[in-house]
Amino acid sequence: MLPDIDSIALFVLAAEQRSLTKAADAYHIGLAAASRRIALLEHRFKTALLERSPRGVELTPAGTALLVHAKVMLVLMNQMQGEMSDFAAGRRGALRILANTSAMTESLPDDLSDYARAHPDVRLVVEERWSAEIVKALLAADADIGIVVEGIRVEGLDVFPYRTDRLAVVMPARHALALREGFRFLEVLDHDIIALEGGSSMMRLLAEQAVVAEKMLQLRIQVRSFEAVCKMVKAGLGIGLLPFQAARTMGEGMGLVVRPLPEDWAERKMLVCVRRDRSVNSSVASLLEHLTAVASAAGSEA
Repeated sequence: MLPDIDSIALFVLAAEQRSLTKAADAYHIGLAAASRRIALLEHRFKTALLERSPRGVELTPAGTALLVHAKVMLVLMNQMQGEMSDFAAGRRGALRILANTSAMTESLPDDLSDYARAHPDVRLVVEERWSAEIVKALLAADADIGIVVEGIRVEGLDVFPYRTDRLAVVMPARHALALREGFRFLEVLDHDIIALEGGSSMMRLLAEQAVVAEKMLQLRIQVRSFEAVCKMVKAGLGIGLLPFQAARTMGEGMGLVVRPLPEDWAERKMLVCVRRDRSVNSSVASLLEHLTAVASAAGSEA
């Protein structure tokens, strides 16, 4: 069993002041209690640490060796307590951020990079999830901040505007739609479509709009990533539907044509979310402020 830190601290005080009485006074305990602590410490180490005399106390060889280790231990303990105090006050630690795929492939990396440079003492843990999963994780206190697409239920969360994206069509350069100046979603529905799996908020929106148009969404292939959609399109298996910025970044590098859908519903708003009854945490507050500020600035520039 390891010695307790209070006894170690008392031993250091007694050694430095060469007086157990003065050490007891500084530690706000009685002399008898201080003597018992030192006796228990000596019992644990099975050796004498202090030699007592009418003039005070002197270190034994074992006590001299222990004093070096004890001071190092107290310094480390003080550092540990200081760091834990920062965690308790929310000034440091890890922030877990969950974001939908659109945010992860568009503006979020740069926004988080700016924040990380300004707050090097905060570790950011970022994970990609579907928007509905993000809401569940926030409500269960499994994440600090989430970024979701508007349109899902967010009861129990505080939400703030973040960025916007617009859905787009990704096509081979020789596709019939790619050769036209413009087209609408109704015409897209005449073709085989490659898109994300059904759990994404984008797929729910597309399915809803297909119903409104009274046409069927001809899903030929559903995959889990934006890159996989583009690769399937490049292989000539259909046309893809993705957020414009991400589609342009990935698709144009593969020689694909990317055209934004013109309909109003195709512009989607992304939201920054936090749990409404969350505990006070200054790191969460500073990141929230940063994300909403950069979103506001981007909106003004637009």
